[in-house]
Amino acid sequence: MNTKAHHIKRIVVKIGSSLITANGQGLDLPALREWSRQIVKIKKEGSELILVSSGAIAEGMLRLGWKVRPTMIHDLQAAAAVGQMGLIRAYEDAFQALGLHTAQILLTHDDLANRTRYLNARSTLRTLIGLGIVPIVNENDSIATEEIKFGDNDTLAALVANLVEADTLIILTDQDGLFTGDPRTSQDVQKIDVADAGDPSLEQMATGNGSNLGSGGMLTKLRAAKRAARSGTHTVIANGKESDVLLRILSGENIGSRLNASKPVMTARKQWLSNHLQVRGTLTLDEGAIRAITINHKSLLPIGVTGIQGNFDRGDVVACANASGKVIAYGLINYNFSEINSIKGLPSEQIAKVLGYVDDLELINRDNLALDD
Repeated sequence: MNTKAHHIKRIVVKIGSSLITANGQGLDLPALREWSRQIVKIKKEGSELILVSSGAIAEGMLRLGWKVRPTMIHDLQAAAAVGQMGLIRAYEDAFQALGLHTAQILLTHDDLANRTRYLNARSTLRTLIGLGIVPIVNENDSIATEEIKFGDNDTLAALVANLVEADTLIILTDQDGLFTGDPRTSQDVQKIDVADAGDPSLEQMATGNGSNLGSGGMLTKLRAAKRAARSGTHTVIANGKESDVLLRILSGENIGSRLNASKPVMTARKQWLSNHLQVRGTLTLDEGAIRAITINHKSLLPIGVTGIQGNFDRGDVVACANASGKVIAYGLINYNFSEINSIKGLPSEQIAKVLGYVDDLELINRDNLALDD
C-alpha cells in the first residue's frame, strides 16, 4: 500500500463486535483504550476521524446474562439499550483521559433515506469533526425494526463514509484481511493485498458467516467497500488485534487488504439515491428503456415500463429492474403507484388524456436516476 498519512484528510474507522467485546467476555477495555490512543495520534497529525463501533448488543447480552444472541427484534432492542450505556461510557472515559471529547450519533436507515434528515446528519457529523470531536456512530438498535435496520455496521460505516466523503474506510475485524477462502476452516488460502472494490470475483470467494456476536461476515465487508467506493473512498480490511494497526495502515504499511475505489465518483445526490437499502416499489423496464437510461443516460418515460410493484407516492425512491428482476437503477419517482399503473407502456403525450393532468413527461428525470453497480 502506498497511502501516506498526510494525504488522508478524513477517515472512518469501524470496529466489530467480536473485537470490542473480547469474544463475548464483556468490553475489552485495554483494546478500546489502545484504539483510542491511536485515533488521538492520528487526529494530532491533522486528519479528521469518525468511529463506527459495534458492541452495544453484545455488551447488553453480557449485562443481561444472555449467552446466545437473541433472534426476536424486541430482545435485540432491549440488549442494545442496556449495552449502549456501557459502550459509550467506555469510549468517553478512554478519550477524555487523552484530552478529546466524543459525541454519540445513533442512526437508522430511515434517517438516511429521508433527504432532509440525511442532510441534517451530514451537517452534524461535519460540524463535530470540524470542532475536533470524535463522533462515535452506531445503529440505533434500541428503536430499529426489521424494516429500517442496517443489519450490520459494515454497511453503516460505508454509508457514513459516503455521507462525509471520507478518503479512507478502515474496517477492523478479527481476521488478517481478505483471503481467497475462509482461513478459519482451510489453511490453503492466500491473503489478498490489493484489489478493486466491487470486483465480482471477490464476493464469490467470501463467506457470509461472521461470529455469533455480530451480524456481518466478510461478504458484508466487501459490499461495504463497494458502497464506500461510490464516494471515492478506499477501504482497508485489517485485524484490529495487530499492534498499532491504524497507525501502520495510515503510514502505508502493507497490512490487511486494500480495496481501491476505481470507478468514477457519484454525485452526492446519486449516492443518496443508490444507498437506499429499502425502496417503496419496483418498475420493470423493457430493453429499450434499459438502454436509454444505462447507455444513453436518458430519463425514464412511461412507454418503457412493463410492470409495477409496491405502493409508493410521488417523490419516493423506487428501483428499476429488468424482466428477470435484476435491479438496474434507483430513482425518485414523479407519479404515485396508481398513476403509473394507468400510464405504463404509453407515450408521454397520452399522460394528460389518461390522467387528466400532467405533472411531468418523465417518470424519473435522469438527474434523479442512479445506476446500480
